[in-house]
Amino acid sequence: MKTVAMVLFPEFLLLDMAGPLEVFSVANRYLKPEDHYQLTLLGTESGPLRASNGVLVHTDRHIDEAGDRYDLLLVPGGPGAYNEKCPPLLAWLQGAVGRAERYGSICTGAFVLGYAGLLDGYRVTTHWNYTERLIKGFPKADVATDQIFVEDRNLITSGGVTAGIDLALAVVARDHGKKLAQDVAKVLLVVMKRQGGQAQFSPLMAAVSPQETPITRVQNHVLEHLEESFTIERMAGLANMSARHFARVFAREVNMTPMEFLQSARIDCARNLLETSDLPLKTVAYKSGFGSVRHMRFLFGEKLGLTPAQYREQFS
Repeated sequence: MKTVAMVLFPEFLLLDMAGPLEVFSVANRYLKPEDHYQLTLLGTESGPLRASNGVLVHTDRHIDEAGDRYDLLLVPGGPGAYNEKCPPLLAWLQGAVGRAERYGSICTGAFVLGYAGLLDGYRVTTHWNYTERLIKGFPKADVATDQIFVEDRNLITSGGVTAGIDLALAVVARDHGKKLAQDVAKVLLVVMKRQGGQAQFSPLMAAVSPQETPITRVQNHVLEHLEESFTIERMAGLANMSARHFARVFAREVNMTPMEFLQSARIDCARNLLETSDLPLKTVAYKSGFGSVRHMRFLFGEKLGLTPAQYREQFS
């Protein structure tokens, strides 16, 4: 029997807890009793804990009363994971993971592991909206920005919220084979392997700063004329700078090169058109400045892991 423990704290995300545990619960329907997953909820406080959506959840036991060993120890995300630090939880985790066969996090639960010093030297991921914060907060971790989940030795981390279901399905597949994991996925009406990574959900281009500078003026001009052709030289001319100086200043202020900005802006424009309109792909490619459907399809595949048609089917 495999033991799975989920550690809860105030302001955890309820779906981070419920999604993975439901995968293991459904898997138990197909397994012999001796092969079942034994699920345990551990809490940092005595009594019920309130999730970030207000729901109260009763845990099985306090972390001080937890068992010596678990096959899988998981930490959910939520505001309580990335906005707060719980010293008793961090100290407990430092000892508990050494006794666990595997440990991991759902969504922003990676921050709890990071605060406990358990991400250093590992390849990890988290929700796409928090990857930059995780990179800055834990520079000794290798943060993957576009993965649904990442396994590195005995550590497994997942992207945002429902990616915890993907993580749990991967655990079931490893423990009992792909066929069982597929059966569980069918019951939950999810796919075993998603097309593309987290980039398909996140904007590739950050919002333009409201502060007016030569660089933001160029950015706004480009965004208003995406169907036109742009080169470094043309953009530099709009800023009244030399091409070399413009490229340096742009990269410093925007954290991407001018051409990366242009490409990302065009992809985001095309994504918006695919989500909100029934325009033919040829028209979407023209309005976004790609010039051809072929070029648009290539860049979508490279950046999002999906074709434009697949993206429209999934998000419109």
